[in-house]
Amino acid sequence: MSIEVRPATVFEDVKALVGPKRPDASVCWCLSYRIPSTVNNAMRGEERGAFVAQLLEEGPLGVLAYDGDTPVGWAAVAPRSATTFARNRRIPHVDDLPVWSLWCIRVRPGHRGKGISHALIGGAIEFAREQGAPALEAYPLDNRGAKVDQTMAYAGLRANFEAAGFHHAADTSSVLNGHPRVLMRIALEGPPMSGGTS
Repeated sequence: MSIEVRPATVFEDVKALVGPKRPDASVCWCLSYRIPSTVNNAMRGEERGAFVAQLLEEGPLGVLAYDGDTPVGWAAVAPRSATTFARNRRIPHVDDLPVWSLWCIRVRPGHRGKGISHALIGGAIEFAREQGAPALEAYPLDNRGAKVDQTMAYAGLRANFEAAGFHHAADTSSVLNGHPRVLMRIALEGPPMSGGTS
């Protein structure tokens, strides 16, 4: 299997990964950390998908992994200043660099365990680098090998980020599914990495 990671620009492909099976269902659409909670909580059903379509007109919302023409994975990537992590008291700011954040990884059922999350992290690194980000942060679970509920694994796992070259930059006071979250960071200045495909 050859996985290609591309910027997330096609609405139907984004919808396949983070949208609902029923158009009127009020699923996350990966908006929870992207927009203020008051705006996020006020939107219902099809309004949420329409909002994502509008955001896509302004540019990619992250990256998608493709197996051929089929979208099989998603990673949300954006400047931290444009997300709720800009003001999140549980996730510290390490310094004043205008870092980007990678906060959600999702792989479609039936495609897990094939290295797609690793390809998504590599693709997110390259995407953020191409956008001029000086560094990329993530806030994964430090599960220390313990089993993680798939519905709560969207933040990613520390070991996967370490494998991609991220380093532990700070502890956080955020806990998800009983596991502490840590702030991981990778510097993006310098020569490009070989990544984004697997």
